[in-house]
Amino acid sequence: MRKLWVHMNKLQSLPSSICEMRSLYLLDAHLNELCGLPSAIGKLSSLEIINLSSNFSDLKDLPASFGDLLNLRELDLSNNQIHALPDSFGRLNKLKKLNLEQNPLTMPPMDIVSKGVDAVIEYMLKRWLDILLEEERKSIAVAESSQAPITPSGWLARNVCWVFNVSRSLVGYLSGKNKTEKDTYLYQQY
Repeated sequence: MRKLWVHMNKLQSLPSSICEMRSLYLLDAHLNELCGLPSAIGKLSSLEIINLSSNFSDLKDLPASFGDLLNLRELDLSNNQIHALPDSFGRLNKLKKLNLEQNPLTMPPMDIVSKGVDAVIEYMLKRWLDILLEEERKSIAVAESSQAPITPSGWLARNVCWVFNVSRSLVGYLSGKNKTEKDTYLYQQY
């Protein structure tokens, strides 16, 4: 199945089995009573178009895996009660149409939303990368304070400089700044 229309059915939830529909590219669930989405929604790697508008007071947030929908091009979240987009939202760099009208958004701020989809993606990507960097700084501080060697799970801690350069390059690339024929972050040494 490539398209799923379940609009105007007073649905309060979508079954988690929907996340196994890997070829799904369109999901229309507007005018329902959805309280949320399955946590594994990010598995729908072919999904390009989502309409979740007009779930009114019921739809308040999106799962963290929403940022895994890397092929998403169009998203309508209008007329809901969403206060914050997930931190991983900045990963949706193919997103070209975004409707967030009539949501009490605080993250990203409305002045960013009013600038359009590219500004939202750039803002959320920078926020996400800042969060990752802060987590790694804390991990390094804990490792240094205990003088314990960095474990293999701390691989990113050994490459904080690399992550910083990648984040700066991604923000520049997505915002249209510093675009060159070669993406310089791909050629940096570790």
